[in-house]
Amino acid sequence: MARPGLISAVIYDDPKAAVAWLERAFGFEVSLLVEDDQGRLAHCEMAHGESTIMIGSPWCERIVSPGMVGGKTTQTVHIQLDGDVDAHCARARAAGAEIFAEPENQFYGDRTYRCHDLEGHIWTVAAPIEAVSIAEMEARSGHKITAPSA
Repeated sequence: MARPGLISAVIYDDPKAAVAWLERAFGFEVSLLVEDDQGRLAHCEMAHGESTIMIGSPWCERIVSPGMVGGKTTQTVHIQLDGDVDAHCARARAAGAEIFAEPENQFYGDRTYRCHDLEGHIWTVAAPIEAVSIAEMEARSGHKITAPSA
């Protein structure tokens, strides 16, 4: 089974509920599901286009869901779409996502929204809406932008 070079592992207190929610809200599909002999989710891999995430439960005291530590988080997850961000946002909202940044066009050429999932993880979802040069990004944002590989 081939995997991307980098995969984010997202921890949930109730990983089975998270898997169902991620399918409904964001359109992820289960590509591998491992359950223990008591039916608990031991490991799950979910695909979204060419991307993969792993879903799991806390396995040591430093691995927790944001809901287990007052909503704090040290990472966010980004989904890059080739589709309609507004429709994706509506789907996520209907599934119970807490949208805290409505879809908005960004200076770098993407349309983006941000939300919390059912346990408080932060997700950013974006899709390109226009090609923007580095010079135009700098003009729009007022920032100095360096992209060595561009």
